[in-house]
Amino acid sequence: MSTHELEPTADWSQLYIDGEWCDASSDETIAVENPSKREAFTSVPAASEADVDAAYEAAEAAQPAWAETPRDERTEIVQNLRSQLNDHYDEITTLLATEAGTPSYRATAEFATATGDVEMALNLEAPDEEVRQSPSIPDKDNHVIYEPVGVVGIISPWNFPLHLSLRALAPAIALGNTVVLKPATDTPITGGLLIAKLCELAGVPDGVVNVVTGRGSAIGDRFVEHPAARVISFTGSTAVGKDVAGQAGRTLAQPALELGGNAPFIVTDEADLEKAARAGAFGSFFHQGQVCISINRHLVHESLYDEYVDLLVEHARSLTVGDPSEDDRVTFGPVQNEAQRDDLIEYVEATLEAGATLETGGDAEGLFVEPTVLSGCTNEMAAACNEHFGPIAPVIPFSDDQEALELANDTEYGLSAAIQCEDETRARELADGIDAGMVHINDQPINEDHNAPFGGVKQSGLGRYHGEWIVDELTEPKWISVQHDERDYLIFE
Repeated sequence: MSTHELEPTADWSQLYIDGEWCDASSDETIAVENPSKREAFTSVPAASEADVDAAYEAAEAAQPAWAETPRDERTEIVQNLRSQLNDHYDEITTLLATEAGTPSYRATAEFATATGDVEMALNLEAPDEEVRQSPSIPDKDNHVIYEPVGVVGIISPWNFPLHLSLRALAPAIALGNTVVLKPATDTPITGGLLIAKLCELAGVPDGVVNVVTGRGSAIGDRFVEHPAARVISFTGSTAVGKDVAGQAGRTLAQPALELGGNAPFIVTDEADLEKAARAGAFGSFFHQGQVCISINRHLVHESLYDEYVDLLVEHARSLTVGDPSEDDRVTFGPVQNEAQRDDLIEYVEATLEAGATLETGGDAEGLFVEPTVLSGCTNEMAAACNEHFGPIAPVIPFSDDQEALELANDTEYGLSAAIQCEDETRARELADGIDAGMVHINDQPINEDHNAPFGGVKQSGLGRYHGEWIVDELTEPKWISVQHDERDYLIFE
């Protein structure tokens, strides 16, 4: 395989294990489709459990030497990875458009976030060694040092494949860990094999980064339960995340999980209506709503309700629908696959049957699901109570702040939320009352900052990504004590 070819039509036919491009142990392949055209443009290997074992063995063998590599040398290699990303912007964004149905503006945003992941990793440092005088034992010093956890297994999703792989991979290797990465079956290139090529170009040592492509049904259990893995980073649905956590627990690997969401978007009677509607439309329709932190429910004060719905419909109808791989002007592309489309249409139909009103959208052609606005909704309707993960905007009225909070928190999820309210004191009181790991005032919920903790509560995950919080996930404290004078052990006379 040529490392220098990063186009959709390049050779993507091998796995990357121990610094080598190698054939999978079987001849089975997985077709990779352009969701806009619903046509395969290449194929990747379908790895077996034997391939997973080989990848973990390579990572485990490489980890001690990588951990002992001076930090400035590791930093130089991560800097090279950042340079390779920047040098291949055009190829990367083309791949995102082709494999993930990503409009140009969205591909640019993901590229920026992914390069930010690497920038963040360059600035990470494990806490300095601490020396503490123990008050319980005389003449003893306690030293606390932080070491890399070892081998990190990463399972990334298809909605932001490049970013959601690199946000775990870059800090892991910067801190002295090695990695085995399994990208989503729908996006095995931008979520995995592309990153392997970039790491090879960057001079990442053999075995430090390994990539296996394959179906979760075939290799997922082995990937999570492999005894070499000390952390399993998983981004995906809550149902699968619970299985991952249970499997990781059998080998006492630490699960780092970002799972499902059902983000409420509260629009109070003191909101700037025009601003709120623009933010609401972005929060529902960005990347066709395929974002775990997108708006799942619009909770709008009854005094603004009708006007808000009208503005939301206007914004939905203004989007430019098309094939992002052929037209940079497209602002709204396809959903990723047929299962996703079918679920979305079922949610809309069930919500209408329950008494909601279809204001716009509601249908699909191919994988292009129309931007959809539903009025007259309640929290119990299918499009509201489920994480629909698509371009559906159910709008629910409320009468006062207490009801807004009750509606917002009436979900098993707690990932992200947002509030529109010009009175920031009142908005902060609402934010404090929302059960979510992240709340954004006078914005929409699709936000990410590498200097802030990213993660959720309740059924939305375990652990946090970014900054000092990801350091906690990827390093382990070690206590070393030094006894200076001989102790009296009491049992001896």
